Amino acid sequence: MAQNAPDVISAQISKGALDVTRRLAARAKRIAIAHGENAIRSHRSDPSRWRKARLLWPLFRKAD
Repeated sequence: MAQNAPDVISAQISKGALDVTRRLAARAKRIAIAHGENAIRSHRSDPSRWRKARLLWPLFRKAD
């Protein structure tokens, strides 16, 4: 190891990367919620699961 070399490599995450991470996490959450509800409705043989847009297209939604 070089005499003047730092012992630890440091890294910083940019704000843009954090925003992307938050958006991906929000999308994953919406997909997981829709998948869970669809699984419950499927187990119950509930045909309404095919008529609920939030279950069919969880990533397409009205703006908050």
